[in-house]
Amino acid sequence: MLPVYLDHSATTPLAPEVLQAMLPYLQHAFGNPSAIYTAGQEAREAVERAREQVAQLVNADPDDVYFTSGGTESDNWAVKGVVRAWGSRRSHLITTSIEHHAVLEACEAVREMGWEVTLLPVDRYGIVDPDEVRRAITPRTGLISIMHANNEVGTIEPIAEIGAIAREHGIPFHTDAVQTVGRIPVDMQALNVDLLTISAHKLYGPKGVGALVVRRGTPLRPLLDGGGQERGRRGGTYNVPGIVGFGAAAERALLHMAEETERIRALRDRLVQGILERVPDAVLTGHPTQRLPNNAHLAFADVEGETLVLSLDAAGIYCSAGAACSSGDTEPSHVLVAMGIEPRLIEGSVRFTLGKDNTEEQIDYTVEQVAKAVQKLRSLRVSR
Repeated sequence: MLPVYLDHSATTPLAPEVLQAMLPYLQHAFGNPSAIYTAGQEAREAVERAREQVAQLVNADPDDVYFTSGGTESDNWAVKGVVRAWGSRRSHLITTSIEHHAVLEACEAVREMGWEVTLLPVDRYGIVDPDEVRRAITPRTGLISIMHANNEVGTIEPIAEIGAIAREHGIPFHTDAVQTVGRIPVDMQALNVDLLTISAHKLYGPKGVGALVVRRGTPLRPLLDGGGQERGRRGGTYNVPGIVGFGAAAERALLHMAEETERIRALRDRLVQGILERVPDAVLTGHPTQRLPNNAHLAFADVEGETLVLSLDAAGIYCSAGAACSSGDTEPSHVLVAMGIEPRLIEGSVRFTLGKDNTEEQIDYTVEQVAKAVQKLRSLRVSR
C-alpha cells in the first residue's frame, strides 16, 4: 500500500500507455520535425497527431494549439505576448490576487513595462466576483487573466461568465487551466476564453511540455525569439517525445476522465469527512462544492503545516504544505491571505490531492495517520 501519494496537483505519475507512446521517439524515431527528409516528416506527423489530441481534449482547433515547455512558459507567453502585441494602444491588465506565481510574476514584469495591473480580491472561498471584473474594466484594458481553478485550495472560478464579460468589451481573456484540464471537462468555446494554459504533467503526461491554446485572431507576440518552429510564434526544436506523451495523456483523459473523476471525488470526500471527524479544530478551505474533485485543502489550528507534512512523510504519505512550486518559501500563502483565513490556520494548512491510483485503504490509513500526527504535534507544542 505504501507509499501513499497525495500530491497530484504538484505532479502526476506517468501513465503506462503514455510511456509506451513516447518510447519510440526516445529511441529510434529521433528525427527533427523541421527536417524535410523521411525521418523528420515522421516526427512531424507525430507532433501534429498530438496537436489534434490536445485540441480535442479542450474543444479547440488544432491550429490554435502551440506547444511550450510547460505551464510557466505558457502563462508568461499569454501575459507578455498580448501586452507586446498591443504596444502603446492599451496599458491596463486585470488579474486576481490568488493567481499562480507564473501569472503574478509575469504581471509584475508587465507593470515594470508601464502597464497598470489591477489585482481583484476574492471571497472567503477564493472566488472572484464577475461584477468586480466588469467594474475594473477601463478603455485601456488590454488583457484579463484569471485562473480556471486555484492550485492550492481547488476552488473553480466562474470563467464562462467572466469570459462573456471580456468578449462583450473586446478584451482578450486568458485562463490558466493547468489544474483543470484532464480532471474536469474543459471546453474552450463554452468558457469564452481566448488563451488557455495547459501542462502535460498534471494529467499523467511527461514533465517539461505544455501548451498555450490561442483562439485565432487574438493579438499575441512571440515570447521566445528563434527559428519560429511553431508557425512563427515560438522558436525552439520540438520536444517530440514530450509532445507525443502529451497527446497520449490527452487521449487517455478523454477516455477515462468521467469514471476517474467520480471515483476520486468519492475518495476525496471520504478523506475530508474522516479527518474532520477525527481531528478537532480542522477546517476545509476553499469552496465546499465548487472545487476540483481531487482537492482537499485542510487547515489545522496549532500545527505547523510543513512539520505535519514531514511527519506524514515518515509514515509514507506524500502531501504538500501549499503549492509545491513554492516549497521552502517562508512567506504565508498569498492565496489563503487573500481569502482572509486566520493566520493560525494558514500556518497549519496542508493540501491533499488525489489521483487515479489511490484506494480506500490508502485514504483510511491517511486519516488515521493525520489524526495521530496532529495530536502528537499539538501535545509537543503545548509542552514547550
